[in-house]
Amino acid sequence: MRRSRFLSPILSLLAPVLLVAGPIAAQAKPAAPDLKGVDQVITAMMAEFHVPGLGVGIIRDSQVVLAKGYGYRDLEAKVPATPRTLFAIGSNSKSFTATLLAMLVDEGKIDWRKPVRTWLPDFELYDDYAGRNMTPMDLVSHVSGLPRHDALWYGRAFSRDQIFHKLKYLEPSTSFRNIWQYNNLMFLSAGVLIERVTGKSWEEQVRGRIFTPLGMDRATTSVTDMARSDDFSWAYDYKDGKVIRIPFRSLDAVGPAGAINASVEDMLKYVRFRMHFGEWGGKQLVSAKQDSLMQTGRAVVPGGWTFQGVPEMGPASTYGLGLAVVGYRGHKLVIHGGGIDGFISQMAWLPEEKIGVVILSNTGNSGGGGNPLPNALALYLMDRMLGLAPLDWAGKAHEQAVSADSTEKADRAAELKTRVAGTSPSHPLDDYVGKYEDVAYGILEIRRGAQGLELALDDLKTPLEHVHYDVFAIAPGAPMIEGRLTFGLDEKGAITSVSVPMDHSVKPIVFTRVAPPKP
Repeated sequence: MRRSRFLSPILSLLAPVLLVAGPIAAQAKPAAPDLKGVDQVITAMMAEFHVPGLGVGIIRDSQVVLAKGYGYRDLEAKVPATPRTLFAIGSNSKSFTATLLAMLVDEGKIDWRKPVRTWLPDFELYDDYAGRNMTPMDLVSHVSGLPRHDALWYGRAFSRDQIFHKLKYLEPSTSFRNIWQYNNLMFLSAGVLIERVTGKSWEEQVRGRIFTPLGMDRATTSVTDMARSDDFSWAYDYKDGKVIRIPFRSLDAVGPAGAINASVEDMLKYVRFRMHFGEWGGKQLVSAKQDSLMQTGRAVVPGGWTFQGVPEMGPASTYGLGLAVVGYRGHKLVIHGGGIDGFISQMAWLPEEKIGVVILSNTGNSGGGGNPLPNALALYLMDRMLGLAPLDWAGKAHEQAVSADSTEKADRAAELKTRVAGTSPSHPLDDYVGKYEDVAYGILEIRRGAQGLELALDDLKTPLEHVHYDVFAIAPGAPMIEGRLTFGLDEKGAITSVSVPMDHSVKPIVFTRVAPPKP
């Protein structure tokens, strides 16, 4: 991956119109925004990061400074993106779920600090202490002790309720409230809590309590509904030097963690609502007390929330309730991103200065990586709105990507050295074919493909490569799972199980063969 150099000449041309500020000036009230040359910078970033289409929005106080579509929402037909174009916002949905909880706290229907089992007696975790003491506040601040376990929902056929009742089988990687660990399943549980307390679905609650009051008329909670819109973006990825269209990824089961789709116009309304601490149209949709609590750091994010090791993103990164809270060049910044196949989004605002930015993009992370443009562009625009000399955020994004790529290659090379040469499987490949089952993850199938064995977990499919003996590796680039599978044999030599690293922070999951094994 090459290092970006396109920003340097652009920034030098813009320098005369910027207020270059030191630490003291950073605290001052920002001057009126000067966005001269922003379109050129955005267009250059899109070309550099291979992004077909963007929705970009900026708001200051209650005034929209910029709401614009760039590039294409349909690359093949050359249909332009507009401020109305719907994009999947992924994990930016999380703060909507936390907001619903805050509204229920205002109404006295739940309490942030009482155990979830007060309302959900069937909420169970592998760690019984965590299950008995988990609170609604814990659910939406990523301190459950559970690692991601994303292969339980990504591409799977399980319903929301089925996933909720499988939580008790998932091993934690650390103790309850010990450290911050990102986890989508606890937000799913928060959605279930909302449904039980209100008697309505999470989807109905989001529409009725947030979308409708804010006038987010185009926002949806399903890609199926998004695709019925008259103005929506297709999903794209950049692979092997080409931008390609990819299928939508349904997140209906895990909706409270990431299923919302919205336009820039919609999201600017939401950001304005957050910057004014729950007030909209002269009414408090959620109390300022609860909204402030959401925007107050509760757990330290190890390594930093974004652009790790960059001094401007300090002194510490924290997580509130569905939102990250960080220091940014002498200011308090509330920020969150979201990503799912074909889409990456970013929203950020400065609560004290009442400046907010929204970036929606249609190039995403289907392979588990990520398109850095929304994050880099959001911070660049924040610099411009603050009247600060913009930092080369695109360059920093490239540096981190190069570092991550180098680390990945080194890890892969080290793993290859552990292979035992000259070995072969103990059985013909057809003997490994069959169904294997785990109480949480369900049925895993080993199939025979044209090039060898393949693994399938519902819609999650990937080729396997023989490593040595009865050990096979998941092909590079598979979403959500990676590493080596080990087939287990009984005392007669029959294949009875397969161990799969579903999450590397806990021990491999052992799937037991369903059908009688071949001797």
